[in-house]
Amino acid sequence: MSEPTITGERGDLLESLTHHRTMLHVTARDLTDEQAGLRTTSSELCVGGIIKHVTSVERVWTAFIVDGLQALGDVVDMSDEDWAQRADEFRMLRGETLAGVLDAYEQVAARTDEVVRGLPDLDVSHPLPEAPWWEQGGRWSARRTLLHVIGETAQHAGHADIIRESLDGALSTG
Repeated sequence: MSEPTITGERGDLLESLTHHRTMLHVTARDLTDEQAGLRTTSSELCVGGIIKHVTSVERVWTAFIVDGLQALGDVVDMSDEDWAQRADEFRMLRGETLAGVLDAYEQVAARTDEVVRGLPDLDVSHPLPEAPWWEQGGRWSARRTLLHVIGETAQHAGHADIIRESLDGALSTG
């Protein structure tokens, strides 16, 4: 049984997010695990690490839509170990495979889509955590949170495209 077609604003948000997810998949096509972990620019980024990062971003922000602030934690309380673990999101670690990274991304994407389909209202909002990069006392609706995830995914799909082109000349489009 297939999912019912979602239309309107929800459909537009999911379609946009799906498009940018697809661009990441296309960018990673035919890469070996080793290639997925290579840095091809002066940045610390690699294609596999970018996919790991957007997976984490989408997982956390989808949990925020459902559970609010408790899903994010408080950045001011993060330890050096927490920051190091976060930095590992941007790399392919020993034993990780591109197939495994893509599978995790697909699972998170399915969960996000399920949450968006089931939301009673896109206006449901939660307070943001205290952090220097968020507005003091700010709140984000489910809609605003999804727009953030779409923006992150699109931005990082562009990064991955540059890395891939530097790696072997392949382009995500064209």
